[in-house]
Amino acid sequence: MGDLVTILFTAIASGTIILYATIGEIITERSGILNLGVEGIMLMGAFFGFLVAYYTNNLFFAIVAAGMMGGLLGLIHAFMSITMRANQVVSGLALTMFGQGASAFFGINLVGKTLKTSFHPVHIPVLSKIPVIGEILFQHNILVYCGFILPFIVWYIFTKTTWGLALRATGEEPLSSEIMGVHVIKVRYIATIVGGVFIGISGAYLSVAYSKLWVEGITAGKGWITIALVIFANWNPLIAYGGAYLFGALEQLGLSLQKFNIDFPIILLKSIPYVFTILFLLFISLKGKRSNLPKALGDSYFRESRG
Repeated sequence: MGDLVTILFTAIASGTIILYATIGEIITERSGILNLGVEGIMLMGAFFGFLVAYYTNNLFFAIVAAGMMGGLLGLIHAFMSITMRANQVVSGLALTMFGQGASAFFGINLVGKTLKTSFHPVHIPVLSKIPVIGEILFQHNILVYCGFILPFIVWYIFTKTTWGLALRATGEEPLSSEIMGVHVIKVRYIATIVGGVFIGISGAYLSVAYSKLWVEGITAGKGWITIALVIFANWNPLIAYGGAYLFGALEQLGLSLQKFNIDFPIILLKSIPYVFTILFLLFISLKGKRSNLPKALGDSYFRESRG
């Protein structure tokens, strides 16, 4: 039982990395903007978060810096995709390549360094004492707890607020939305920037709270997993819970098999989450498109089209 509790506890901690990024990408895509730069934004968020935490020992500033960097890269993607009407796939891939190169170049002197301080576990009174469940759910750091409530907040905004309705409308029928008084360009800009903020924070969580060190390419493809998990979640922030923590559990499964000295190639154990993702995407492609796929996802929009 103790080993199972440890695996599930770590699965939640690991899945939180993907959860923040998935929520950010869902916000962006529901507005109709496809952002394939998640991996690059996560890397830059991880780098800036670690950089600030390492030299200032201020964890709050580290998370803010990472979020601001993510928002800045989201703004760049929004400018290229919305204002310049560049191909959204090309713009996103350019962001990924930039993030990989810039984080590697500027972070070369930080490779192998560890933080002197990090987020400490916060044991929730009473709840953390519940056998098994308390150990799994209520002995994490503050960023994990924020991850617990974030999907509910985003779901509420999507379904219960005027701005959420406008956001979803721009991803479905941007022309009709503008005719009805929605400022499509403004909404898409905000969604892409906010999405970038959450993706940047996910990178900072990885380097500052989870691994507490810096290595080149620290995200190891998690940005691409995020894009797949958006499809898994059917663009629904509540279902994102399942995808994020499932990925975390699969990642920990490989590590646990190593711990128990099971004779299996390490490289294959580490690939378990990625193999699952490929199989899931194959299943989705055979089944057909998902119901919540924004109709205008990836399509450029400009006011002149109203004529």
